[in-house]
Amino acid sequence: MSLHRSLFCTLPLTAAVVLAFASQAQAQSLVEMYDAARGYDAGFISAKAQFEANLAKANQTLGGILPNIALSASATRTNFGYRPDTPNPTATPPVVASKRLYGTGVAAVALTQPIYRPAAWAVYRQGGHLLQQAAAQYEAAEQDLLLRVSQAYFDVLIAEDSLELVKAQKKAVAEQLASAQRNFEVGTATITGVRDAQARFDLANAQEIAGDNDLRIKRLALDLAVGLSNAKPKRLANNIQLIKPPTEDVNTWVTQSETSSPAIRQAQLGLEIASLEVNKATAGHKPTLDAQVSYAGVRNVDGSATSAVPSHIYNPSAVIVLNVPLFAGFSTMYKVKETMALEDKARSDYENARRATAQATRTAYFGLMAGLSQVKAYEAAEASSQSALDANKLGYSVGVNINIDVLNSQSQLYQTKRDLAKARYDVLVTTLKLRQAAGTLTPADLQPINDLLAP
Repeated sequence: MSLHRSLFCTLPLTAAVVLAFASQAQAQSLVEMYDAARGYDAGFISAKAQFEANLAKANQTLGGILPNIALSASATRTNFGYRPDTPNPTATPPVVASKRLYGTGVAAVALTQPIYRPAAWAVYRQGGHLLQQAAAQYEAAEQDLLLRVSQAYFDVLIAEDSLELVKAQKKAVAEQLASAQRNFEVGTATITGVRDAQARFDLANAQEIAGDNDLRIKRLALDLAVGLSNAKPKRLANNIQLIKPPTEDVNTWVTQSETSSPAIRQAQLGLEIASLEVNKATAGHKPTLDAQVSYAGVRNVDGSATSAVPSHIYNPSAVIVLNVPLFAGFSTMYKVKETMALEDKARSDYENARRATAQATRTAYFGLMAGLSQVKAYEAAEASSQSALDANKLGYSVGVNINIDVLNSQSQLYQTKRDLAKARYDVLVTTLKLRQAAGTLTPADLQPINDLLAP
């Protein structure tokens, strides 16, 4: 993924305003809600600011290898007075008491160029790795936002479908309850059928209350994720063809994750930074060599302490400075031991990141394959449940079946419908989870899912 593209792929201001004031009747697509979340989510904005801070921090390491130039200046005013203990007027020149006021101005510019500083070069190389690590952290934050918004989006759709199906089931049970009461009143059915239908109706009523509350909570979570008021997601189109299963096997996805996963890249760069930290600590035993060039000027206004004649003194110089560390109270030695232990820790963290990412990739891959198969199985189960319900209704009308048979068939049908709807949404989210685990998830991956939504 291009970091430059992701940094500046933001929602235009006008579109953000339109989304912010959209009415509840106007549904938003998944891409629209993600674009809104990019400018609202505090975690993502924090990650972007952290990336910019790390970029500036990485560039600070140039100070250790580039020339350092300093300018200094000072001005003094001296009230000079001289009085000999024994005046000698006959001396040539005469030694007598004197007093005068004179000023001195000093200006200097100095340039220091590091020639051999192993620690500074280790810090500079660390800066490059820190910048890459910051980019990986930003990419991981972007992928996390993609997944969180998508999960909240489809959680609302799942809750809406569940509530609608519960209401439909409640209506069907109410009709069955009315039928059982009529049959009982005319003496063609027992009171048991009425009580069974009443129990199912009461249960459906309780499920409706729970479903309504669950939908309210899911909508609040979506509003919080995308920063919109009364966000309303678009539903999936009817008779949609879900995404196709991946053509690559699981090992191909795992291999891809080892090179693309932001988590693995962060851990790998952390190991390289730790190795350079060892080099930096070891450099404490090595000498340093710098070149210094300076140019200083002294201007004596109204003379000096030894002469009353004004003067200008110019002092250019060049020097090579060698610094050899001899003894630092064992601090350098123990610093090396500390950094070596931290390097071992970073190596273990890197291996742990590789294993965790591989496991997450396999889990998402097999979850996606199972989800696609589960959708097909639920579709077949829905057709079978509908046929069973129709048969039980017909049998009940002719007196072959009893009321509980119809109620059980209704319950099975609506439960299958809810499971099918949830399985479809889960497949879409699992697709994104697989790409996130493999490290290839980008905002462009939302568009194929967005195309499955109703216009």
